[in-house]
Amino acid sequence: MCIALISTAHPSYPLILLSNRDEFLHRPTAPAHWWSHPNTHILGGRDLQRAEQGTWLAITKQGRLAVLTNFREEGDTYVAQNKSRGGIPNAYLTQPPERRESSEEFARRLIEEVGVGHVGGFSLVFGEVRAGGEGGLEGLSIVSNRSVKAEDLVTIATKSGETHGLSNSYFGDRSWPKVVKGEAMLNAAIDDDQQRESGDQSAFIESLFEILSVDELPKRKQGEDWDVYVRQMRNSIMIPPVGGVSAESKPADTMASGKTGTDTPDHGNVEVHEFGYGTQKQTIILVDREGKVKFVERTLYDEDGNKMEVKDGQKEFEFEIEGWQT
Repeated sequence: MCIALISTAHPSYPLILLSNRDEFLHRPTAPAHWWSHPNTHILGGRDLQRAEQGTWLAITKQGRLAVLTNFREEGDTYVAQNKSRGGIPNAYLTQPPERRESSEEFARRLIEEVGVGHVGGFSLVFGEVRAGGEGGLEGLSIVSNRSVKAEDLVTIATKSGETHGLSNSYFGDRSWPKVVKGEAMLNAAIDDDQQRESGDQSAFIESLFEILSVDELPKRKQGEDWDVYVRQMRNSIMIPPVGGVSAESKPADTMASGKTGTDTPDHGNVEVHEFGYGTQKQTIILVDREGKVKFVERTLYDEDGNKMEVKDGQKEFEFEIEGWQT
């Protein structure tokens, strides 16, 4: 039940990205870092469980950005994942830094060479973050293997004033309350930051993490069917560790699994165990008008499912996008 929120509505930041990664808390995952050779131009976390060591969110020194969300597969529509979805962002990010590839060219390569079959449902937001006309960006694209045609692209973030959310459904699905509320809260945080006129980036970033930490998931009712309860996750931006015995054998994008364990009002004082599923990582990316990137990631739980202090789980990076004005 991941979520990505993207906005071009802040006058100081032509691009703002917020992301929650929801996963099994015990899944081996590397925190955000600059990758090793030959991909030293890529910054992001990596999934260590699959051979592809794919990512859900990363950005390159040249401003190439990719963020992936899974589809919630209802009933028997789950597709056997012979390939990791994390390899989809990798296919875009690991191109040689000097290579320029249009969104249409990448979508064609994704379908014809990388392949989108035998992989679970996904939506990928991707594009080169560069200065565009009238203070805007060149724009980002969205491709999905659950659209009518995988090569059908949606383009966003081409002008100022846009705010968009994407969770575990198709882009534009307004039936997910967490998406609608996330968009509204992000716009409100941007307005509040402008009214402060202090330019306090740290305070603004903290307000964005507050959005990603909104927990409105009710406790599971006694006797409530698990699949019915999982649908409640559409309402909550953050997913606390949740689950139960009936869910242990199901895939992560079909359900959530584990005992609850968080200090939020509805989910306190319950131990997390090895099958816990919930918001594992939170990421904020700010890109200013000079092309300077601020990347902040918070890991909420360690590999044993224990809650981490912010000071222990936070990693910050800053760099300037190469070719920002190109």
